[in-house]
Parts: sequence; structure tokens; C-alpha cells
Amino acid sequence: MGGMPLNDMPWWRWRSNVRSALHMLSDPVFQRDVWLAGVDGYGDVTDAVYRLVEDTWLDNWSAEKYVGTIFRDSQEAALVDTAVLRVLRIMHQVGPDAPVAAYLDHQGWPDAVRAARDAHVRMSVSDGEDPDTPPKSLEVLRILTRSA
Repeated sequence: MGGMPLNDMPWWRWRSNVRSALHMLSDPVFQRDVWLAGVDGYGDVTDAVYRLVEDTWLDNWSAEKYVGTIFRDSQEAALVDTAVLRVLRIMHQVGPDAPVAAYLDHQGWPDAVRAARDAHVRMSVSDGEDPDTPPKSLEVLRILTRSA
């Protein structure tokens, strides 16, 4: 999100949080090397889900509601909705306080990762960024959302 034109969207801070969450949820290598390994500074699965839905309430209504404020178009919104539904379904099954391994070992996790990846790639490319860069720490996210 370093090169992202943060302030070209009215609710760019929310977009930044959603993008950060989707980025972490879409990267199996990151999940193994950071979340599963317990590396500090990136939160965990529950934290990522919280960033995905905390301000947006995407756990209660469609991302379509935010086209033009958080999401650039209906395609972005639809991809985010799919990712949110798949991740939340797993969270409800394993519990928000489950260890990272419970998520990663869940039979539906690969589908959730793919859905998050589709949404992440679409949003990254729309923001002129490389979707394959590693996720940034939560501290970097805080700095970026304070500084723009």
C-alpha cells in the first residue's frame, strides 16, 4: 500500500484495512511463515477478519453498498462479498479464538484463500500495486492510514 493513491477513495482508510486483511487472508505462504509461526506484528486470522468487517459491517450487508466510497466498482464488491462469506463461515465453524492451525486445516480454507486472493488481486491492481508483494505489518498499516 506504499504506492496506493490512498486519498482517491472517500473512505480510503477503510479500503486500506479491507485490503490489508484480504492480502493476509489470500497468502498461504504468509499464513504458514507468519501466522502459524507466531511472528509478532501481523495479528492473526481473527485480527484480519476483524479488519475486514469492523468498520464496514460486511458481516451484515453487501460490499455493493460501498461502491464509490470503499470499492471502485461492483466487480470489486462482489469479489469482496465472496471472500467475506467464505472466511466468516469458517470462523463461525472453528470459533474466533481457535488457533491458526484450525483455520488452515479447515476443509473450506483453500476456497476462502482463493476468494480472498481474487478480491485482493482486483483491489491491488485497481490501486496500481503489485498483488504479489508480501503483506505489510500492522504498524506499517497504521502509519500509512495516519499519514495520507
